Amino acid sequence: MADEQLNPVVYSKNVIEFVTVANEYCKFVESAGAEDVRVMLGKAQKLLPLIYLKASVLPEFESSEEQMLEKYVTEVDYNFLQQRMMNLLGRYDDYQEVFDQEMQFSDAPLTASISENLTDIYQDLKDFILSYRIGDDQVMQEALWTCMANFRDYWGQKLVNGLRAIHSLIYSQADFNQNIQLPSEEEENNKPDWLNDLFNKEID
Repeated sequence: MADEQLNPVVYSKNVIEFVTVANEYCKFVESAGAEDVRVMLGKAQKLLPLIYLKASVLPEFESSEEQMLEKYVTEVDYNFLQQRMMNLLGRYDDYQEVFDQEMQFSDAPLTASISENLTDIYQDLKDFILSYRIGDDQVMQEALWTCMANFRDYWGQKLVNGLRAIHSLIYSQADFNQNIQLPSEEEENNKPDWLNDLFNKEID
């Protein structure tokens, strides 16, 4: 049967569910700025725990180390998306970090950025999804392994740290309307090509 030929890792139930949630998260980041800031934060509040849960139950397996994975999210893409969210959050973008290895070497409080955390997560998930869509089992499996490794070592901690800050903002009296900085005409003209059509569409 055809189903017996499917890769048992990349087509497993947990992986498919992770791909679905990761794809929704990427759409969320790409549409940031098209809706109210509190609505944006509310979506992040719901998506981030789902991503963490789905990533934590992914199957364990060894890397083949035979595939060179392409990086799809460029520095221009990253900077555009991060700056857009940072401008929307204004002074609320920065928060005091308490879970940072550098804290042991610092006498002063360390700050982190919600927009950077969200974009760091996006960068890894978008690269994974676009590799996964290729449909080559070896590429898909190596992309999954890389994403899992980065979750454990890097963006998993950024996710929970950012969620803590987002929770605090949602249940605060923050007035986001006084902090919104709309992108300039120059920034809009420098928008990555693949985002041009997206930001001209209404968000459901």
